[in-house]
Amino acid sequence: MNDTSKQYDEVIARCRDLFVKKMKDYGPSWRILRPQSVTDQIFIKAKRIRTIEVNGVTKVGEDIWPEFVGIINYGVMGLIQLERGYSDTVDISTEEALTLYDAHINATKQLMLAKNADYGEAWRDMRISSYTDLILSKIQRTKEIENNNGNTLVSEGIDANYQDMINYSVFALIKHDEGAE
Repeated sequence: MNDTSKQYDEVIARCRDLFVKKMKDYGPSWRILRPQSVTDQIFIKAKRIRTIEVNGVTKVGEDIWPEFVGIINYGVMGLIQLERGYSDTVDISTEEALTLYDAHINATKQLMLAKNADYGEAWRDMRISSYTDLILSKIQRTKEIENNNGNTLVSEGIDANYQDMINYSVFALIKHDEGAE
């Protein structure tokens, strides 16, 4: 039996490690990004994944797995930007950014665990390419909400869409760790 919670933590540990290393290189320069720009960064990564899945080749020699890591980390950045608003300057320390990262990942994991219980781990029987399509769909939904100034009539907000994108990416990386391609 797979331990989804443990696998989730292992994937997130790798993502967080990269986030920490990039923070050492660049600091929290991403604080300048407006949420729409974060959404577009996630779109670029998801679009590249889908293009490689469809075409079966990559011209730059890097496979799709780092792109899923990027979606996770940009998704967390997006959640932070929604909570704090964007800034014209770098206005938080690395330590504060990591505290916010951990808080948003914890909330996102709790959402995954609740949905996982309701859906009976259906994600384990899905194809990785379906996660890609679902992420792209969530990006389109997010763009629509952003174009409507964050307003929805009956739908989840931008934060829920970012959380779903993070969780689909975690699922893809778990399946990759298990040997699925």
